[in-house]
Amino acid sequence: MNSYMNFGFSYVGLVYLVMLMVPNIIWTRYLPEGYENYSKNENKVLLAFERTGEVLVSAVCLVFSDFNLRPWTAWSWWLVGSFFLMVLYEVFWIRYFRSSRSMKDFYSSLLGVPVAGATLPVLAFLLLAVYGKNVILGVCVVILGVGHIGIHVAHRNEIVR
Repeated sequence: MNSYMNFGFSYVGLVYLVMLMVPNIIWTRYLPEGYENYSKNENKVLLAFERTGEVLVSAVCLVFSDFNLRPWTAWSWWLVGSFFLMVLYEVFWIRYFRSSRSMKDFYSSLLGVPVAGATLPVLAFLLLAVYGKNVILGVCVVILGVGHIGIHVAHRNEIVR
């Protein structure tokens, strides 16, 4: 099947969402000290982009089968790169949970990737969109990225001051 944007369940999308949500659920029990002081001042426009992007990315990555495994081609490297970024995202969380769990730890970089907790999953889903040749997911990821990365960068900049 060579057509693009095929409706159907994506088990790869489900795996990505599990990899994304499990650490975030655990995180709710281990918030960095003072997090509430930063979150209450979040830019409402960025927050709207983030929330909209979260819902859209979650839905789209599940309802298109374009992201499922296919026979190996050079194009498969997009999926490998995407999955590698998700593994790095898990490494970020392991490092955070083993740290003192400060705001600085939460907004830290990993292997040169700034605000890794926000940037890595956004980049992973963007590469997943490329792998699936799915423009809809690509647009949804950009919406998510503007809000999610924007909020994290703003928080990191507040910490640095």
